[in-house]
Amino acid sequence: MAEAGAGLLEQLKSCIVWSWTYLWTVWFFLVLFLVYVLRVPLRINDNWSSVSMFLNTLTPKFYVALTGTSSLISGLILIFEWWYFRKYGTSFIEQVSVSHLRPLLGGVDNNSSNNSNSSNGDSDSNRQSVSECKVWRNPLNLFRGAEYNRYTWVTGREPLTYYDMNLSAQDHQTFFTCDSDHLRPADAIMQKAWRERNPQARISAAHEALEINECATAYILLAEEEATTIAEAEKLFKQALKAGDGCYRRSQQLQHHGSQYEAQHRRDTNVLVYIKRRLAMCARRLGRTREAVKMMRDLMKEFPLLSMFNIHENLLEALLELQAYADVQAVLAKYDDISLPKSATICYTAALLKARAVSDKFSPEAASRRGLSTAEMNAVEAIHRAVEFNPHVPKYLLEMKSLILPPEHILKRGDSEAIAYAFFHLAHWKRVEGALNLLHCTWEGTFHEVSVYPKKELPFFILFTAGLCSFTAMLALLTHQFPELMGVFAKAFLSTLFAPLNFVMEKVESILPSSLWHQLTRI
Repeated sequence: MAEAGAGLLEQLKSCIVWSWTYLWTVWFFLVLFLVYVLRVPLRINDNWSSVSMFLNTLTPKFYVALTGTSSLISGLILIFEWWYFRKYGTSFIEQVSVSHLRPLLGGVDNNSSNNSNSSNGDSDSNRQSVSECKVWRNPLNLFRGAEYNRYTWVTGREPLTYYDMNLSAQDHQTFFTCDSDHLRPADAIMQKAWRERNPQARISAAHEALEINECATAYILLAEEEATTIAEAEKLFKQALKAGDGCYRRSQQLQHHGSQYEAQHRRDTNVLVYIKRRLAMCARRLGRTREAVKMMRDLMKEFPLLSMFNIHENLLEALLELQAYADVQAVLAKYDDISLPKSATICYTAALLKARAVSDKFSPEAASRRGLSTAEMNAVEAIHRAVEFNPHVPKYLLEMKSLILPPEHILKRGDSEAIAYAFFHLAHWKRVEGALNLLHCTWEGTFHEVSVYPKKELPFFILFTAGLCSFTAMLALLTHQFPELMGVFAKAFLSTLFAPLNFVMEKVESILPSSLWHQLTRI
C-alpha cells in the first residue's frame, strides 16, 4: 500500500509538472505571436491597459488560430509519445520525470538499495527488500556457444534479444570485475572484454588474457561463448575452477586488509560460485544428474548466504529428474518462504507434488458428483496459488502455446518466466500420470478469474496527452464553428484568470507611492 501510494504521488507530481509545462509552452507561443506577429507593445508601464484593450479587440480568427496551434502541439506530442512507447516500451515524459524531475521534487530512487552485489551477510538483508516484479537472471539459462548458437546455425537468426544480452553484460561486469583489476594485466583485459559487444572481440580478448596468466574469468568467457559442446564447456570450466580456487584462497587471506582486498575477495567469491554452479549444470546436461545434485548441495552448504544465484531452483529441477520427490519436498519446505521472492519454479513444483498424490485417479465427472476430497482440494488450491502467481505457465505446460528457447533473463510473474519454467519442467509434469489433466481441469474449469500480471498497459502520459489533444482539438473545432460565442467565452475565461492578478496589482498601486511604482514599471 505504501509503495502504491508513493507511486501515485510521484505520478501526480509528474502530471502537475507536465501540465504546467504544457500550459507555459502554449503561452510562450502566444506571447511570441503577440509580440512578433501583431507587434503589440506589451510594456509593463502600460499598467495592463494596453493588454486589456487588445484582448477586447481580438477577432474570432485569433481564437481559432490559438486553439488550433494548441491542438497541433498536443497532437505532435502525442505522436512522439506513441512512437517512443512502441520503440522503447516506456513513456518519454515519464522517463524524463523519473530521471530529472523526481530528484528536484524530493523523490527517492528505490532501486538504489537493490544494486548491492555483496556475497555474504548483505545478501540476506537485500533479499527482504527485493521487489517481486523485477528482471532476474534465469537460473537455468543455456550456454551461448554450446546451446543458443545451435539455433543460429540452423535458422540464421539470433535467439537472444539485444536487451537480454545487454543485461548479461551488466551482470558480468558486476560479478566478474572489481576496481583493482587495472593492477593486474590479465584482469584489466577481461574488464574491457566484458564490455565488448562483438562476440569475436570478447573471445579474442579472453585468449589474450590467457597468454599472460591463468585467468579464471577468461576461461568462463570461452566456456560460455566459444565452446560448441557441453563437454568442451565443462573442460574449460574445470580449468577455470583451478584458477579461480587459487585466487579465492589468496584473497580470502587478505580480505580484512582493506576495502580494496575486500572487493577483490567478493569478486573472487562470485567467480568461484558461478564456476561451480555451471559445472553442476554441465553434469546435469551430460546425464550425470546424481553428480550434479551432489555438487549443488555442496555449493549451497559452502555458500549458504549466496541466494542471488538461485541455486535451489537448479537443485529442484535435478531432483525432479531423479524422481526424488521427498527430497524435492524438503527443498521446498526450506525455500517456499513468504519472506523470499517466490518463483514459478517454487509455486508450480509445490503444485506438482500435491497433484501427484491424486492425479492418477482424478476424474472431473466423479469429482463433480461426490465433491473434492481433502487431498484433491489441497492440489486444486496449490494450482490456484501457482496460477495466481504466474498465469502464463499453464498454456505452455498444456502445449497451447509453442515453446521457444528461454532467455537469459526473466521477468518474475511474466511470460518470459513461464517460458523458462516450461522449457525445463514440462517433462516432469508429463512424467506424473494425470498431472496435466488435473492442471487443465483446474486452470480452465474451476479457476474463476486469471490475473494477467504483469500486464503491459499504456503509460499514463500517453492517455493524458491523448485527452489533452482531444480537448484542444474540440476547442479548435468549436471556435471555428462558433467563433463569436467562443470569443465571448475566451474573454470571460481570460478575465477570470487575470482577475486575481489585477486585484493584486491594484493593491500594490494603492500601497506604493506613485513615483516609486513609476520607477519600478520603467525597470
